[in-house]
Amino acid sequence: MKPIFVQVQCAPGKTYEVADEIYRKEIVSEMYSTSGDYDLLLKIYIEEGRDIGKFINDNIASVPGISRSLTTLTFNAF
Repeated sequence: MKPIFVQVQCAPGKTYEVADEIYRKEIVSEMYSTSGDYDLLLKIYIEEGRDIGKFINDNIASVPGISRSLTTLTFNAF
């Protein structure tokens, strides 16, 4: 398993709903609110070799209330 960090921007007033929905999917190990009022940073562990884009599209991008494209960072150091 390797960690990826995904930043999402939520629609105004939807941050808590988005966070709740993502937690219910049980895919996030940690979640942080970033400097913006509507931004969330997610730490997710996925299997080595798994298609990150497909994983995000299937599990995160479809969450209602996400208003902007996702940014994904991967770190091999962890």
